[in-house]
Amino acid sequence: MSEEDSTGDAPRRRMLDRIPLRLRRENAPRRDRRWSVVTVVVLFAAGALIGATAWEAGGTSLRAEQDVELRALIPERNQQVQRLSDAADQLRVEVDELAGDVGAGDSDITAEQDRADRYLEAAGLTEVHGPGIQVALDDAPRPDGRLPQGATVDDVVVHQQDVQAVVNALWAGGAEAMTIMGVRVISTSAVRCVGNTLLLHGQVYSPPFVMVAIGDPDRMADALDDAPGVRAFRAAVEDFGLGYSTEKFDDRRLPAYDGPLNLIDAEVPR
Repeated sequence: MSEEDSTGDAPRRRMLDRIPLRLRRENAPRRDRRWSVVTVVVLFAAGALIGATAWEAGGTSLRAEQDVELRALIPERNQQVQRLSDAADQLRVEVDELAGDVGAGDSDITAEQDRADRYLEAAGLTEVHGPGIQVALDDAPRPDGRLPQGATVDDVVVHQQDVQAVVNALWAGGAEAMTIMGVRVISTSAVRCVGNTLLLHGQVYSPPFVMVAIGDPDRMADALDDAPGVRAFRAAVEDFGLGYSTEKFDDRRLPAYDGPLNLIDAEVPR
């Protein structure tokens, strides 16, 4: 027995040691009650959310319905854009006819119209023809929906940056005029991809994406070979089976751009 035990200090020390334990025991029911209330509130909120979702879904998949609605919306919007484009074409014809009638009786207006006509070709608003090169990009084939070994879905589709890399390389190679999917490219054209589809001037196109450029075919082919983005796509062609092809031609006719001109500011070149 130690000296502390013999003096009676040990019982007092053991009593003091038990005080925190007693306090914990006294506070434990209070904390348990607090956590119980929080748990009930969380479970109630989760149940309400699940119930609301089930009621909204009506026993079906909300995500599936949204996917179906989006797929149905694309062709509907395409038809709407086509109707509006046809109406705009008719209005442009009427404007040209009215402008011609006005110019016929005023020499000053006729002179300004003739001056404006000289800039149409540079703006892409006239039909052109000549030698050039065609480039086509395509998604990788996926028989039975299977991906190549080690590939993801992103690896086997053409992306916006792939199309932009080709377009920029063709311009850098001296392209004088260009079309994408048969649509003339002008200064306000923007290449955008939505999923694996191409959005250009309000119309949606599916791969393969075909670009045709008028200019020196050899120079543009060299520019394609030198472009880092195009080289990266060609590497993906080897790895994942994407489609890439080029074709030089001696003469091809590209249409004029006939869509809306969404210009905010413009300045006549001097």
